[in-house]
Amino acid sequence: MLLVERWILARLRHRRFYSLAELNAAIAELLVHLNDKPFQKLDGSRRSWFELLERPVLRSLPPTPFEYAEFKRARVSRLDYHVEFERHFYSVPHNLVGQDVELRVTRSAVEVLYHHRRIFSHMRSFRKGHYTTVPEHMPASHRAHREWTPQRIVRWAATIGAATESLVTHILESKPHPEQGYRACLGMLSLARKYGERRLEAACERAVAIGAKSRKSVASILEKGLENQPLQRSLIEEAPALPVHGNVRGPKYYH
Repeated sequence: MLLVERWILARLRHRRFYSLAELNAAIAELLVHLNDKPFQKLDGSRRSWFELLERPVLRSLPPTPFEYAEFKRARVSRLDYHVEFERHFYSVPHNLVGQDVELRVTRSAVEVLYHHRRIFSHMRSFRKGHYTTVPEHMPASHRAHREWTPQRIVRWAATIGAATESLVTHILESKPHPEQGYRACLGMLSLARKYGERRLEAACERAVAIGAKSRKSVASILEKGLENQPLQRSLIEEAPALPVHGNVRGPKYYH
């Protein structure tokens, strides 16, 4: 590096270049002189030693350029045959339910490896909380989920209350495949163990009333103890009507 600074960069330091191509051409010309310059204490030059020792053992470049990848272990969910990476869920063949797999993640793809063999590759998605599902990965009639079905989950929710049943039904119906809502529904229903069924039902009533129909909203309501708080009217309803006056321009003024 020191030699390059002395024999190339130093010689170009007072020149002005108007394009990168022009600069590269000047560097290439001086680089030829540097590599052909005879050694002071050895025979030959840098180029002659490269041709003698290094070129014969050089290999061809790989057909594809190197791509950085990170690896992560994951377990295939027993509920919906998906694996999770950065809060996005990717499907795998349903016969791998419950198995430990390895994810090879690049900037553009998520590959699923099982016993060091690639099982499937998905285009990487950065949409958190969403699913990438291949229909071929789904079992016929979802036999892998015979322990859990949408009907069973809804029946469980109905034993807690009507609001809980309504919210669970909404979550299941909002997914392209009901199985994709299993995580959220079972996670929400499990809150009854921590807070009790009465509080869970009250939280679901509040979530439905305010239009926040998700497990995360119900968990937040319970965590903050808001399930029994009276619902406030919207700001629009509470705001008094503006007086009619020539100096009040109104919203149409800004359009």
